[in-house]
Amino acid sequence: MDDSELRQFIEALLFTVHDPISIDRIREVIEEVEPKRIREAIVSLQGEYGGDKRGICITEIAGGFLMRTAPEVSPWLKKFHQIETREKLSKPALETLAIIAYKQPIIRCEIEAIRGVGVGHVLRTLLEKKLIKTMGRKKAVGAPIIYGTGEEFLRHFGLASLAGLPEVGNLEVKDGSGRAQEENRQDR
Repeated sequence: MDDSELRQFIEALLFTVHDPISIDRIREVIEEVEPKRIREAIVSLQGEYGGDKRGICITEIAGGFLMRTAPEVSPWLKKFHQIETREKLSKPALETLAIIAYKQPIIRCEIEAIRGVGVGHVLRTLLEKKLIKTMGRKKAVGAPIIYGTGEEFLRHFGLASLAGLPEVGNLEVKDGSGRAQEENRQDR
C-alpha cells in the first residue's frame, strides 16, 4: 500500500467511525503497514484538515483518532440541529398522522378510538406544522371538526398525491369493547 492509498483509506475510515479509533485497531485491517507510517499518514491528514479553515478536523482523543467538526463552526451546527430536531415528529404524532392520512376525512373521536388514547395535543401540533387541516364540521351532535391532510403533508413526505401512500391493511375503529364498528364515510 503506497502513502496515497494509506491516507485515502485512513481518511475514509475516520469518516465512517463514531468513536475514536486507535492505530492498533487500524492495523487489524492493514497488517502490512507499520504503526509509524499510519501515524505519519494521520498527522499529514491533520495538517490538511487543520490548515485550510475547514469545517472538519482530525483530533486525537482517548488513545485514538476521530474526524469531527471544527470547534469554530459548532455554534451554527448547534443552531441547525435544534431547528432540525423541532421538525421531527414524535411516535404519537406519526401514528395520528398516519390514521388521518389513511382514514380521512375523520373526526377526533374516531382517531382516539383507533389509537386508544386522547389526541388533542397531537392534533394541535400537527395543525401548527400544517401537516393536517380542518375540513369543516360533521353534521352530528356537537358538530365535531373533520380532519384531513393538505399540501404540506404531501410536500413533507414527498408525495404527488394521496395515491402515493403505501398500501396497508384496513384500519378499524374499535368501540369501547374492542369490537370493530361499521363505518360509513358517506355521511361526512
